[in-house]
Amino acid sequence: MEATAIPRLARAHMGSALAVTALLLPFGACGLARTGAMPEGTPVVLALLSVIIGFVLLPALCEERAPFRHSSSHLTAHTLTGQRSVDLNRIATVRLLTTFSYGGASHTVVVRDTHGVRLGITTERSRRKLRRAIEKADANAARGVPAPRVSRAARAYLAPAPGPGLVGHTVLAFLLMTVSVSLYVCVVLRLGGQ
Repeated sequence: MEATAIPRLARAHMGSALAVTALLLPFGACGLARTGAMPEGTPVVLALLSVIIGFVLLPALCEERAPFRHSSSHLTAHTLTGQRSVDLNRIATVRLLTTFSYGGASHTVVVRDTHGVRLGITTERSRRKLRRAIEKADANAARGVPAPRVSRAARAYLAPAPGPGLVGHTVLAFLLMTVSVSLYVCVVLRLGGQ
Protein backbone atom coordinates (compact mmCIF):
# COMPACT_ATOMS: atom_id res chain seq x y z
CA MET A 1 0.00 0.00 0.00
CA GLU A 2 1.26 3.47 -0.82
CA ALA A 3 2.57 5.66 2.00
CA THR A 4 0.09 8.38 1.07
CA ALA A 5 -2.84 5.98 1.43
CA ILE A 6 -2.36 5.66 5.21
CA PRO A 7 -3.22 9.32 6.04
CA ARG A 8 -6.21 9.07 3.67
CA LEU A 9 -7.48 6.00 5.51
CA ALA A 10 -6.93 7.77 8.83
CA ARG A 11 -9.06 10.72 7.62
CA ALA A 12 -11.77 8.33 6.46
CA HIS A 13 -11.79 6.53 9.80
CA MET A 14 -11.86 9.87 11.64
CA GLY A 15 -14.90 10.96 9.63
CA SER A 16 -16.71 7.70 10.36
CA ALA A 17 -15.82 7.97 14.04
CA LEU A 18 -17.25 11.51 14.11
CA ALA A 19 -20.57 10.35 12.63
CA VAL A 20 -20.82 7.40 15.04
CA THR A 21 -19.96 9.70 17.97
CA ALA A 22 -22.78 12.03 16.91
CA LEU A 23 -25.18 9.07 17.05
CA LEU A 24 -23.92 7.97 20.50
CA LEU A 25 -23.84 11.46 22.03
CA PRO A 26 -27.47 11.41 23.29
CA PHE A 27 -26.83 8.23 25.27
CA GLY A 28 -24.02 9.94 27.18
CA ALA A 29 -26.28 12.94 27.70
CA CYS A 30 -28.93 10.62 29.18
CA GLY A 31 -26.42 9.47 31.79
CA LEU A 32 -25.47 13.04 32.60
CA ALA A 33 -29.15 14.07 32.81
CA ARG A 34 -29.84 11.27 35.30
CA THR A 35 -27.04 12.53 37.55
CA GLY A 36 -28.41 16.07 37.33
CA ALA A 37 -25.42 17.48 35.44
CA MET A 38 -27.65 18.75 32.61
CA PRO A 39 -31.36 19.46 32.08
CA GLU A 40 -33.72 16.53 31.45
CA GLY A 41 -34.73 17.57 27.91
CA THR A 42 -31.18 17.85 26.58
CA PRO A 43 -30.85 14.18 25.45
CA VAL A 44 -34.02 14.46 23.37
CA VAL A 45 -32.80 17.60 21.58
CA LEU A 46 -29.37 16.00 21.02
CA ALA A 47 -31.03 12.83 19.69
CA LEU A 48 -33.01 14.73 17.08
CA LEU A 49 -29.92 16.63 15.95
CA SER A 50 -27.73 13.53 16.05
CA VAL A 51 -30.06 11.40 13.99
CA ILE A 52 -30.02 14.04 11.27
CA ILE A 53 -26.24 14.46 11.41
CA GLY A 54 -25.47 10.73 11.68
CA PHE A 55 -27.81 9.43 9.00
CA VAL A 56 -26.88 12.20 6.56
CA LEU A 57 -23.14 12.42 7.24
CA LEU A 58 -22.26 8.74 7.47
CA PRO A 59 -23.35 7.76 3.93
CA ALA A 60 -21.90 10.96 2.41
CA LEU A 61 -18.36 10.43 3.74
CA CYS A 62 -17.19 8.30 0.82
CA GLU A 63 -19.31 9.70 -2.04
CA GLU A 64 -17.37 10.96 -5.02
CA ARG A 65 -17.38 14.65 -5.78
CA ALA A 66 -15.85 16.52 -8.73
CA PRO A 67 -13.09 16.52 -9.93
CA PHE A 68 -12.79 12.89 -10.97
CA ARG A 69 -9.87 11.05 -12.51
CA HIS A 70 -10.20 7.81 -14.37
CA SER A 71 -7.40 5.58 -15.54
CA SER A 72 -7.45 2.07 -16.89
CA SER A 73 -7.16 0.55 -13.43
CA HIS A 74 -8.18 3.25 -10.92
CA LEU A 75 -11.11 5.49 -10.04
CA THR A 76 -9.99 8.60 -8.17
CA ALA A 77 -12.30 11.27 -6.76
CA HIS A 78 -12.54 13.83 -4.00
CA THR A 79 -14.77 12.98 -1.02
CA LEU A 80 -15.65 14.75 2.24
CA THR A 81 -12.61 13.08 3.84
CA GLY A 82 -10.17 13.85 1.02
CA GLN A 83 -9.08 12.20 -2.20
CA ARG A 84 -9.71 8.48 -2.60
CA SER A 85 -8.46 6.11 -5.27
CA VAL A 86 -9.91 2.64 -5.74
CA ASP A 87 -7.92 -0.03 -7.58
CA LEU A 88 -10.36 -1.60 -10.06
CA ASN A 89 -8.08 -4.61 -10.58
CA ARG A 90 -8.33 -5.49 -6.87
CA ILE A 91 -12.02 -4.99 -6.03
CA ALA A 92 -13.06 -6.75 -2.82
CA THR A 93 -16.74 -5.78 -2.43
CA VAL A 94 -19.40 -3.81 -4.25
CA ARG A 95 -22.70 -2.91 -2.59
CA LEU A 96 -25.57 -0.51 -3.14
CA LEU A 97 -26.31 2.17 -0.55
CA THR A 98 -29.76 3.73 -0.80
CA THR A 99 -30.66 6.97 0.96
CA PHE A 100 -33.82 9.02 0.88
CA SER A 101 -34.56 12.73 0.72
CA TYR A 102 -37.33 15.02 -0.49
CA GLY A 103 -36.59 14.18 -4.12
CA GLY A 104 -36.91 10.41 -3.60
CA ALA A 105 -34.38 7.61 -3.42
CA SER A 106 -30.70 8.20 -4.09
CA HIS A 107 -28.44 5.27 -4.97
CA THR A 108 -24.68 5.14 -4.40
CA VAL A 109 -22.55 2.15 -5.39
CA VAL A 110 -19.91 1.66 -2.69
CA VAL A 111 -16.74 -0.05 -3.91
CA ARG A 112 -14.02 -1.32 -1.57
CA ASP A 113 -10.72 -2.62 -2.86
CA THR A 114 -8.33 -5.04 -1.18
CA HIS A 115 -6.41 -2.10 0.31
CA GLY A 116 -9.54 -1.14 2.29
CA VAL A 117 -10.22 2.06 0.34
CA ARG A 118 -13.94 2.79 -0.13
CA LEU A 119 -15.45 5.06 -2.75
CA GLY A 120 -19.12 5.82 -3.29
CA ILE A 121 -19.79 6.01 -7.02
CA THR A 122 -22.55 8.36 -8.14
CA THR A 123 -21.79 9.30 -11.77
CA GLU A 124 -22.75 7.35 -14.88
CA ARG A 125 -19.19 7.40 -16.22
CA SER A 126 -17.83 5.84 -13.02
CA ARG A 127 -20.62 3.24 -13.01
CA ARG A 128 -19.73 2.18 -16.59
CA LYS A 129 -16.06 1.87 -15.61
CA LEU A 130 -16.97 -0.20 -12.55
CA ARG A 131 -19.34 -2.40 -14.60
CA ARG A 132 -16.49 -3.22 -17.01
CA ALA A 133 -14.13 -3.97 -14.10
CA ILE A 134 -16.68 -6.35 -12.54
CA GLU A 135 -17.21 -8.12 -15.88
CA LYS A 136 -13.43 -8.50 -16.22
CA ALA A 137 -13.17 -9.86 -12.65
CA ASP A 138 -16.01 -12.33 -13.30
CA ALA A 139 -14.20 -13.55 -16.43
CA ASN A 140 -10.99 -13.96 -14.41
CA ALA A 141 -12.93 -15.89 -11.74
CA ALA A 142 -13.56 -18.63 -14.30
CA ARG A 143 -9.78 -19.15 -14.35
CA GLY A 144 -9.51 -19.51 -10.57
CA VAL A 145 -8.86 -15.89 -9.52
CA PRO A 146 -11.06 -14.88 -6.56
CA ALA A 147 -14.00 -12.77 -7.72
CA PRO A 148 -15.20 -9.69 -5.84
CA ARG A 149 -18.35 -9.98 -3.73
CA VAL A 150 -21.03 -7.98 -5.53
CA SER A 151 -24.47 -7.67 -3.95
CA ARG A 152 -27.54 -8.54 -6.03
CA ALA A 153 -28.83 -4.98 -5.63
CA ALA A 154 -25.53 -3.53 -6.90
CA ARG A 155 -25.59 -5.90 -9.90
CA ALA A 156 -29.18 -4.89 -10.66
CA TYR A 157 -28.32 -1.19 -10.39
CA LEU A 158 -25.20 -1.47 -12.54
CA ALA A 159 -27.00 -3.42 -15.26
CA PRO A 160 -27.73 -1.47 -18.46
CA ALA A 161 -31.47 -1.83 -17.72
CA PRO A 162 -32.04 -2.03 -13.93
CA GLY A 163 -34.35 -4.92 -13.09
CA PRO A 164 -37.02 -5.62 -10.48
CA GLY A 165 -34.38 -6.47 -7.84
CA LEU A 166 -33.72 -2.76 -7.46
CA VAL A 167 -37.32 -2.04 -6.45
CA GLY A 168 -37.21 -4.69 -3.72
CA HIS A 169 -33.92 -3.33 -2.43
CA THR A 170 -35.26 0.24 -2.33
CA VAL A 171 -38.40 -0.78 -0.42
CA LEU A 172 -36.35 -2.84 2.04
CA ALA A 173 -33.86 0.02 2.54
CA PHE A 174 -36.73 2.44 3.22
CA LEU A 175 -38.30 0.09 5.77
CA LEU A 176 -34.97 -0.56 7.52
CA MET A 177 -34.18 3.15 7.70
CA THR A 178 -37.64 4.02 9.00
CA VAL A 179 -37.57 1.29 11.66
CA SER A 180 -33.98 2.05 12.76
CA VAL A 181 -34.61 5.81 13.10
CA SER A 182 -37.86 5.13 14.99
CA LEU A 183 -36.14 2.69 17.36
CA TYR A 184 -33.24 5.10 17.91
CA VAL A 185 -35.59 7.95 18.85
CA CYS A 186 -37.72 5.63 21.05
CA VAL A 187 -34.67 4.39 22.96
CA VAL A 188 -33.39 7.93 23.53
CA LEU A 189 -36.85 9.07 24.65
CA ARG A 190 -37.12 6.10 27.00
CA LEU A 191 -33.67 6.70 28.48
CA GLY A 192 -34.38 10.43 28.71
CA GLY A 193 -37.48 9.75 30.79
CA GLN A 194 -39.92 11.30 28.33
